[in-house]
Amino acid sequence: MKTEPVLQVPPECEIVTIRDLNAPRALVFKAWTDPKHLQNWWGPKGFTNTFNSFDLRPGGKWSFVMHGPEKGNYVNECTFTVIREPELLVWDRQSQPIFQVETVFEELAEARTRVIFKMKFNSVGECNKIRPYAPEKNEENMDKLEAELLKMGSL
Repeated sequence: MKTEPVLQVPPECEIVTIRDLNAPRALVFKAWTDPKHLQNWWGPKGFTNTFNSFDLRPGGKWSFVMHGPEKGNYVNECTFTVIREPELLVWDRQSQPIFQVETVFEELAEARTRVIFKMKFNSVGECNKIRPYAPEKNEENMDKLEAELLKMGSL
């Protein structure tokens, strides 16, 4: 029996960030799936990225290092599990902390898109370890996404 690649977890095991963007859904999806754009905005304020691999297909690997603004390099290893352009992107993290990312792209209007970004954990305890700071950092990430979309000519 094949298991569903998208985790179903209770709300207390999720951290959810929602952002409405003034950009067409196809362009927003491209910002998330084209490594030339993704590396420009991924991560909280002040972070930069070095992408080692980005194989956008189910089972494909995304390996990168996030460089902190003051110090620290954070290795990230992920595997894409679901890609449904332009509506859904799901990946599993293999590096700590372990969680699944589910990103839904909803078309609100021709040039307006809602992004629903969910971090899904296997336990409340694991979720609660990063809940104190993840929502704020996710908002910083979305701010950087908006700036990248502006550069892409959407706003």
